[in-house]
Amino acid sequence: MSHFFTILIKNGYNTDIMLKKGIPRHSQISQWLRSQIEEGVYEPDEKLPSENELAKKFDVSRVTIRRALQSLESEDVIYRCQGLGSFVSDTRAPHNLVRLTDFNEDMAKAGLNASSQVHEFKIIEAPSWLLAPLQIEEGNKVMQIDRLRLADGNPVAFDSTWLPILYGQLLSKEKLENSTIYKILEEEYDIQVIRGTYRFSADIADESLADELGIDVGAPLLTIERSTFTIGNKPLYYQRRYYRSDKVMYEMTLERSQDGSHSSSDMPMKEFVPVFKQ
Repeated sequence: MSHFFTILIKNGYNTDIMLKKGIPRHSQISQWLRSQIEEGVYEPDEKLPSENELAKKFDVSRVTIRRALQSLESEDVIYRCQGLGSFVSDTRAPHNLVRLTDFNEDMAKAGLNASSQVHEFKIIEAPSWLLAPLQIEEGNKVMQIDRLRLADGNPVAFDSTWLPILYGQLLSKEKLENSTIYKILEEEYDIQVIRGTYRFSADIADESLADELGIDVGAPLLTIERSTFTIGNKPLYYQRRYYRSDKVMYEMTLERSQDGSHSSSDMPMKEFVPVFKQ
């Protein structure tokens, strides 16, 4: 709890909060609310106490409370709905997935520092289920790359990626710690990434994934199967990524046509964004 406040306790319950002198009251109140949100007392999209309730708690005017709330709103800590009150913002930062992007680009747009730990970098014989996604023959070798993906040093995803040897041999474990497959192939070898397909599903963490991601066995995961292609519609890689569901969700924005038409061409997807909790 912030050092700005003195909490009066009666019969084991917090009944009031006394503000310190010499510090603007609205600043102390906004700091108290911010600390409550950071500590999880109020969760994303949860309604905060009303202006009247806060004014009574702090023994201040509604004008002071309004200034405190306006400060939090300007910082995107909360959002306000006319006639409904103030709500905690979902502090996860969105970024665009309509354009094909890699993990580092997604993280950068979300304002997070991306890094990876490469846990497997090896050549294996392609299992039978991988032949179709990579358009290869039985007995062909592939490069398998397993990575723990970090945002600001915290685990958010774990992925396994398989590439035909033609492309896999161009990569190295050392480069993939801070770079991506897209970046290496495009910038160093002029191999263009032109298309990607995604399939989303729900899963639960087994013991191995739970250990990698720092979560409980059985915790929910968002699984994305991703195939990426280069010129000539040739597969570059097939990937399975497991996102911690407490760290990412997806939002979709669609645009409705002006004439009410239901044609898909008149209702384009404007955004399809993963949203990461910081």
